[in-house]
Amino acid sequence: MKATLTDQEQVTEHIQQLEPSVGQIVETLRQIILSTNPEVGERIKWNNPSFYYTGEMKEFDPKEYKRDLIVMNLHKGRIMLVFPSGAKVNDQSSLLEGDYKDGRRIATFKDLDDVQAKQGALQKIVVDWLELVDKE
Repeated sequence: MKATLTDQEQVTEHIQQLEPSVGQIVETLRQIILSTNPEVGERIKWNNPSFYYTGEMKEFDPKEYKRDLIVMNLHKGRIMLVFPSGAKVNDQSSLLEGDYKDGRRIATFKDLDDVQAKQGALQKIVVDWLELVDKE
């Protein structure tokens, strides 16, 4: 048995422990997000799957969460994608909701049909966000 799991293995294990219908939606979202750009990585953060920019960046205060793209919030059967700096993205699709002072925006998904319907908007937000990253 391996002492430590890779980030990807931790995410897979986490998803496998979810209620199956939720796990299927989370796995679909995971594949959509990861397939959008090879510079998007994944890990468990705040006890949920999260996605972040893996490339070189200019120095910044870790409390600014500039590297963090999406943190999933799987609470009470709802599937929410929290974009810690989502307010920076010019989202024309209305996928990102909320008006939080810290710049967060949230996308909510009800089921697989909802994920499929919003896939294009989600991928555009990921692409747009990556263009705003303060790269090295």
